[in-house]
Amino acid sequence: MDKLIAKAEVLLEALPYMQRFAGKTIVIKYGGHAMLDENLKSGFAEDIVLLKSLGLNPVVVHGGGPQIGEALARHGIESKFVRGMRVTDDETIEIVEMVLGGQINKGIVANIHKHGGKAVGLSGKDGGLLKAEKLKVKARGSKGPGTDIGHVGKVKRVDPEIIERIIGTDFIPVIAPIGADAKGRSYNVNADVVASELAQALDADKLILLTDVAGIKAADGKVQALVDVASARKMIRQGVIFEGMVPKVECAIAALNNGVRQVHIIDGRVSHAVLLEIFTKRGVGTEVLLKAAKPKGAARKRKPASAKAKPATASARSKTRVRQGRSTAGN
Repeated sequence: MDKLIAKAEVLLEALPYMQRFAGKTIVIKYGGHAMLDENLKSGFAEDIVLLKSLGLNPVVVHGGGPQIGEALARHGIESKFVRGMRVTDDETIEIVEMVLGGQINKGIVANIHKHGGKAVGLSGKDGGLLKAEKLKVKARGSKGPGTDIGHVGKVKRVDPEIIERIIGTDFIPVIAPIGADAKGRSYNVNADVVASELAQALDADKLILLTDVAGIKAADGKVQALVDVASARKMIRQGVIFEGMVPKVECAIAALNNGVRQVHIIDGRVSHAVLLEIFTKRGVGTEVLLKAAKPKGAARKRKPASAKAKPATASARSKTRVRQGRSTAGN
C-alpha cells in the first residue's frame, strides 16, 4: 500500500505542471550520451510519447556529432576541426546529411513509434523551415573575414509553418539540423542554435537542452540550480563557463531575450531527465532565468508560471513568427 501511495504522491506533484503545460510547445534539443546509450534512448522516447499523451506539444531537434565522425571514418575521411567546428567539404556534407537526416532522424522516429507514439522526421530543408548561410570561423579577436570551413552554416531565417501544422496533429516533429541557402546548398547547423531559434519562432513556453554534464557549474564546481542571464554572462567573461557550455548558454540567453519563457540545461545521462525537469519541483540541471530570482532555501522551488496570451491560429503565428536568424554561436 505504501508503494501505491508513493506513486499517487508523484502524480499529485506533477499535476500542476501537467495543467500548466497542457497545449504548450516545448522544444527539446536531443544530443550527447542520451543518443548513444540504448536504455537512455528508450527512456527519452518514452518521455516524448508521454508528453504528447498528456497534451503537451514536444518538438525534438537532434544532433549527431559522434555518429557523423564514425560514418566519416568508415568512408576513410579524416575529421578535421577549426575552433571545434567540423570542416565540411562537398563529400563530407553528403555523409552528414545521410547520417543526420537518415540514420539518426529515422531512428528517433522509429523509437517513438516503438513506444506508442507517432512522429514525423524532417530536416530544416523541408517546407522552407530553416534558411541558412555559410558560417566563416574567425580567430579570437580577429577582424578579418574568417576561414571558410565549407558546408557549415548559421541560421538566417526560420519559418515555423510546417512545424505548427504538425503540432496541430497527433504527430511529434523530429528535426535534423540541416538548412539550405537560396541556391539550395546544404549546411550543417549547430543543433543547439537550431533548437533556440526554432523555440523563438514557435513562441515556445520551454526550451530544454540535453547535455553530458550535470548543469552549469560555479567556480567551486557546484552545479547551480538557477542562473540568471547577467550572472551567466559574467561567468563566461571570467572563464567559469567555458568550452562547449558557452554556446549552449548563449543559445539559452538568446531564447529568453526573444520570448521563450523558460530555458533549462539538463543532464541527459539521467534516466527520464526530461520528465524530471518538467514535472517535479526540483527539476534536474540548471534553469537559466532572464532575471535573478530571490532564493527560497537551498532547493529550487518552481511554481507553474501563469499562461501567456498567444496568437490563436497556426497561420497567424506563421505570419508573425517568421524570424531572421542571428549568428549566435558556431557549429
